[in-house]
Amino acid sequence: MIRLDHLFIALDDWQMTISLTVEAGSFCALIGPSGAGKSTILNAIAGFLPHGPGQIFIDGADMANLPPAKRPISMLFQDHNLFNHMTVAQNVALGICPSLKLDKSQWQQVHEALEQVELGGMGSRLPRALSGGQRQRASLARAILRDRPVLLLDEPFAALGPALRKDMLTLVSDLARKNGQTIIMVTHHPEDAMLAADQTALVHDGTIAQQGPSEQLFANPSEALTAYMG
Repeated sequence: MIRLDHLFIALDDWQMTISLTVEAGSFCALIGPSGAGKSTILNAIAGFLPHGPGQIFIDGADMANLPPAKRPISMLFQDHNLFNHMTVAQNVALGICPSLKLDKSQWQQVHEALEQVELGGMGSRLPRALSGGQRQRASLARAILRDRPVLLLDEPFAALGPALRKDMLTLVSDLARKNGQTIIMVTHHPEDAMLAADQTALVHDGTIAQQGPSEQLFANPSEALTAYMG
């Protein structure tokens, strides 16, 4: 479970206070207008951004004193963050060991992860030889191999076309459920939340304006959600 308890975040003259609970193994989408603070919430959970009063708990553990590398989190960004001088397999293997000193069984895990994201046989290629969707699949495979219970998605599929974005959302949702991961995803597309997310939270005016099971939330939108969706 992820729990944000009256978490206060301030950036210059902008501030927000967030309370949010995401059950273990579930998929939560954060939607809302640009600048509302969706990515800020993810960065605070991951430890990339300091926060003021309030707490972040993951599976009951307080994250306050843990640096990003020690938190039980993997994060997938819109920028795939692959190293262009490394092969796809090497990029994915970083999820197991940054030094790339892997044994035979670990390299087998890399190839299995590539198979999971439908990149089997492409491990020897360089990232530039892949399409945008394939590069994001490689990033997803690396996140899977990090074997962290929480996966944060910061609009990783925003640059993809509707059909490919739908495929990637279905893939990440299926893999996360298979691996028992808890997901929080930032998206500007309400249809993404309706497709993949168990619950959705609307970030508006520095707070969570509405949250709940996705189907119920979109069936009974608040005034803020109605205004956001037009």
